[in-house]
Amino acid sequence: MDKQRIAIAGCTGRMGRTLIEATLAGEAFELSAAFERDGNPLVGRDAGEMLGQQTGVTILDDAAAAIAAADCVIDFTLPEASLRHLDLAVEQGVSMVIGTTGFDAAQKARIAAAGERIPVVFAPNMAVGVNAVFKLLETAARILDSGYDVEIIEAHHRHKVDAPSGTALRMGEVVAAQLGRNLADCAIYGRQGRTGERDDRTIAFSTIRGGDIVGDHTVMFAGAGERIEITHRSGGRMPYATGALRAAAFLRDRQQGLFDMQDVLGLR
Repeated sequence: MDKQRIAIAGCTGRMGRTLIEATLAGEAFELSAAFERDGNPLVGRDAGEMLGQQTGVTILDDAAAAIAAADCVIDFTLPEASLRHLDLAVEQGVSMVIGTTGFDAAQKARIAAAGERIPVVFAPNMAVGVNAVFKLLETAARILDSGYDVEIIEAHHRHKVDAPSGTALRMGEVVAAQLGRNLADCAIYGRQGRTGERDDRTIAFSTIRGGDIVGDHTVMFAGAGERIEITHRSGGRMPYATGALRAAAFLRDRQQGLFDMQDVLGLR
């Protein structure tokens, strides 16, 4: 079988570089294109130069040309950029893996609509371990459905621009669904001043931003006399990259549809 051709969006960023490294290491994949926004100083350079390699793939500032050269585009950029790339993928019939977070409801609806025309994996976190945690949270929430307060604490590097993280929000959605709640109605984002006693139906989020923290997430079920914590800590970005490539492989023979990592990993 021919190698699957992969295009990397935002290829000079921290995640983009990791995606290039993972793609070059994967026997089933070929780095066919790497692209950046217009004006990036590395446009025109070899995509492997950042890793001390020569790939023969030149960094482009033409997203349409880059996507046209691929079977699948992987995007961990920003919502507005991801949606522009998604439109191009739809035009050219190229599958897409979206690891970007921070989309609003209308933007998520655009992604869902694109899934009616091309195959898309859209997930707040591509790491296999994090998706295992989502399943653990389903079980924990079913068992701890009464007498436990739910707190979600997440920490990321100082450059992350959205809060809470998409992963933390997804954790909240998973727990809320099992408890028969709508997260939009019961979420609390930070506390300040005289807040009064805690409403036991709320799910609260705390956000930390600092240094080079890759990503830590803890869901705490706090009861009387005990505390259960389910935690995932990321030591690097490679788990996200390998998960994204696993998602790309999942899309290879599909014609359309919107999927997430639970589908990719067979956890439904």
